[in-house]
Amino acid sequence: MEVNLDGIFVQNSTYNYDNYEYEEECKPGRGGRFEVVFIPFLYSVTLLVGLLGNGLLLFLLFQKRQNLSVMDIFALNWGVADCLLLVTLPFWSAQAAQSDGWIFGTPLCKINGAVFNINFYCGIFLLACISLDRYLSIVHATQMYSRKKPWLIQASCLMVWLLSLLLSIPDFVFLEAGKGARPNGNTECLHNYPPASLSALDWRLASRRLYHVVGFLLPSAVLIFCSSFIMCQRGSQKQRVSVRLILAVIMVFFLCWMPYNIFLMADTFQDKSKAPDEDGLASGFCVQPRTSLENSLMVTSTLGCFHACLNPLLYFGLCQNIRKRLSDMLRGAVGSQEDSRNSLWELAL
Repeated sequence: MEVNLDGIFVQNSTYNYDNYEYEEECKPGRGGRFEVVFIPFLYSVTLLVGLLGNGLLLFLLFQKRQNLSVMDIFALNWGVADCLLLVTLPFWSAQAAQSDGWIFGTPLCKINGAVFNINFYCGIFLLACISLDRYLSIVHATQMYSRKKPWLIQASCLMVWLLSLLLSIPDFVFLEAGKGARPNGNTECLHNYPPASLSALDWRLASRRLYHVVGFLLPSAVLIFCSSFIMCQRGSQKQRVSVRLILAVIMVFFLCWMPYNIFLMADTFQDKSKAPDEDGLASGFCVQPRTSLENSLMVTSTLGCFHACLNPLLYFGLCQNIRKRLSDMLRGAVGSQEDSRNSLWELAL
């Protein structure tokens, strides 16, 4: 039997050359610069503006804590949820900027990931409570919440927080700090679900469906239903101001969170049947770069976090009581500074 050594040599040369090209193709692409530079920058701006705005809003609401309206109580709870999210942004910024990825371990990974979803759940559930109250008040002339029944407002806020915590249990269970399918195999904070073939339940699909249905679709249906009827009604001047504020808050919430939820749904129902080895992740040649869908999720989740600094701006711009208290506080601060300067001037004389 004749063996064609030339053919074997040519074939091996071609194989090695292909491997070399494959490694070259798996190097990080241009999208890495956006993640390393702009994501930390956007998070830093959101952190500074958000802490300033929410801190000021919470301070003003705490000052009038004996005379809070229904909207003020919901705004107070939402401000607390936004502040919790803002505190986690430095960790996500560090993950994007650090060459080693997530360096804070699994416990902080679980907490930060859960807080991200808790903020979203609290926001949309509080909005559902507010819009339902306005719908009953304006359309059916029935007061759902009132100062005569403070326990009902407090119970609703407590239920919002409890439901948000319950829906975030999958994050506390499955989030881990581990090697992700990214360039250089950096450690990331990601969900590590049991393989469906080894479990009686596809935990990834179950937790995602719970998020989509209970956390997004049902509350969104309530918001759309109530908002549609509210816009068709003609109420008093006070009611129109209240409706304008609520509709603005709902619109901004959807503009910030809708893109993320759309891309997350696409990620949930796309084909995940390939095992890591089939994608070449365990072959030793390279780690797969981010897909366009993963890049979209990264960008839109940043937009969702940016919402945490927009709510105070809406309240300061559209809520007359809050705006008046802010104006009085600023005038008082300016007046006290002038008094102190005058007293120093008199002492100098």
